[in-house]
Amino acid sequence: MSAKGWAAHEQAVHRLRSSYAAIPSGSPVRLAKKTSNLFRPRAATNAPGLDVSGLDGVIAVDADARTADVQGMCTYEDLVDATLPYGLIPYVVPQLRTITLGGAVTGLGIESTSFRNGLPHESVLEMDVFTGAGAVVTTVPGEDLFDTFPNSYGSLGYATRLKIRLEPVPGYVALRHVRFDDVDLLSKAIAEITEAASYDGVRVDGLDGVAFAPGEYYLTLATWTEDGGATSDYAGQQVFYKSIQQRETDLLTMYDYLWRWDTDWFWCSGAFGAQNPRLRKVWPRRWRRSDVYMKLLGLDRRFSIADRLDRRAGRPLRERVIQDVEVPVERLGEFLAWFDEAVGMRPVWLCPLVAKRAWPSYPLEPNATYVNAGFWGTVHVGPDAPNGPRNRAIEAKVHALGGHKSLYSEAFYDRETFDELYDGGNLADVKGRYDPQDRLTSLYDKAVKRR
Repeated sequence: MSAKGWAAHEQAVHRLRSSYAAIPSGSPVRLAKKTSNLFRPRAATNAPGLDVSGLDGVIAVDADARTADVQGMCTYEDLVDATLPYGLIPYVVPQLRTITLGGAVTGLGIESTSFRNGLPHESVLEMDVFTGAGAVVTTVPGEDLFDTFPNSYGSLGYATRLKIRLEPVPGYVALRHVRFDDVDLLSKAIAEITEAASYDGVRVDGLDGVAFAPGEYYLTLATWTEDGGATSDYAGQQVFYKSIQQRETDLLTMYDYLWRWDTDWFWCSGAFGAQNPRLRKVWPRRWRRSDVYMKLLGLDRRFSIADRLDRRAGRPLRERVIQDVEVPVERLGEFLAWFDEAVGMRPVWLCPLVAKRAWPSYPLEPNATYVNAGFWGTVHVGPDAPNGPRNRAIEAKVHALGGHKSLYSEAFYDRETFDELYDGGNLADVKGRYDPQDRLTSLYDKAVKRR
């Protein structure tokens, strides 16, 4: 992908400003965007929105300085396509191709480099934010808008440009899949690897894992390498998550490593038959990707296909349990034991992370090791399913363990608890300064309220 350049970027910002001016005074401001990686309900509307066309690319890459200026709606797929030819990648590349850089910064992106590089916003040097007042504000770390922006999900504005740091990478990634039968030993290994950035004397550049069942846990240790050889292809007939149980070592190209989870949406593609060997042979390779499965999921929601099949088969109503939570590494075993008993969903993705500093809207303890637990599926709970009993229980447990929950999916907190967990007072103060007419939807209304 070639860089767009500054002139094209300025033209796109001009269109954005013009679309803002066309929205009636006092009316809510939102993005005119049809696609999303969010899993919480959004209100349908025919009201005009902000025109973000042309804000979806890389402006420029400075290979010598190892930085890139990137538009907010640029997907990580396009960003990697622009930087990898220089032997560079963003410090953190979230698992799914169509996550945007602006979305990962205003939300919470995470991946296997987060144990050493933190979260995507921690490698941002500067960004331009289009605020609810219709102004483009350039902000840097240490300023109120910049520091409050992560986990604000558009309630403070939308990033139009971000200047990010890049790190050099070789062409290949060597993997080791290490099994643990005891969750306490797993937690201890995570803490030690995070501290030393190595395991058994070998450098670790990427770290994540999978809890397949009680007593069956794996850490995948990734080491960047120039040593090539025969590589695996998990965009073909093989499925990456299954390989973790089947082999101790592996070798991928850097590109394939970055998107190893996207091809089968972790393991969720199985719900659409994409892991069936016979169907997989005729499933076009270009359609083995998360955004295709997201569209299929949208069809299921629109026509209630799964619910109708459950009713016909006499099965209880399903509750969607699609969440990512962060728990302190020393409480990981306690959480997984509770989760097995209370929810019973497996596999669970495990991804260690360390925030490099305090961020008010998602107040993780700086330099402490947390483990992201990701679980995405449904649980048969019966008529109470619409009230989210499993999701509510997860929220309470994570809170009790001193953890936090990402807000890309459904949330059920009362206002007082929400403000306590996500520093609602500071969010309101910053929003008041940059959106004085309150034209952007507040974070609580976006994340919790049903509209």
